[in-house]
Amino acid sequence: MDFIIYLVCLVVGLVFTLLTAFFGHFFGGGHEGHVGGSGGHAEAGADTSDMPGVSALSPTVITSFITAFGGFGIIFHELPATRSPFISAPLSALGAVLTAGSVLWLLRQLFTRTQSSSESRVANLVGTEAHIITPIPENGVGEIAYVTGGSRYTAPAREESGLPIPSGRPVRIVRIIGTQFYVTAL
Repeated sequence: MDFIIYLVCLVVGLVFTLLTAFFGHFFGGGHEGHVGGSGGHAEAGADTSDMPGVSALSPTVITSFITAFGGFGIIFHELPATRSPFISAPLSALGAVLTAGSVLWLLRQLFTRTQSSSESRVANLVGTEAHIITPIPENGVGEIAYVTGGSRYTAPAREESGLPIPSGRPVRIVRIIGTQFYVTAL
């Protein structure tokens, strides 16, 4: 009977993995109905953070556990020393926890390395030269254009001390607060 349970876990886990991969590839990609911090992706799981990543309760991690439990169970059931379900089940559960934990760790590492924060890049712009493309009125907001990493960007800007700056004038970015750039004329 324990062999049947292990086999069902293995097959259900593999079938679920294949079906989610197939349907996710051909029918996925929508971001409607977001769940917590999952960004609308079921593979991320449901948690309450708004940060991208993978939850320990994601279908991917749960399926890894079920599949590994079945696979380890079959292996341990076939070994004479671990044939008893009182030995094979705990060993299978341990193997499944280690496997699911490894999958979770690997996916989190992948997400961490592929997610980049624009905050650090924006902070590095202080001291960068830019040009006024929309005049900055006295104590008002205009627009600058700057180049970083080979790409041209624009941003709302104010003159540091509230002075007006005409269009086309070169400026230096002196500080950034939120999305507002503060500049001084060169």
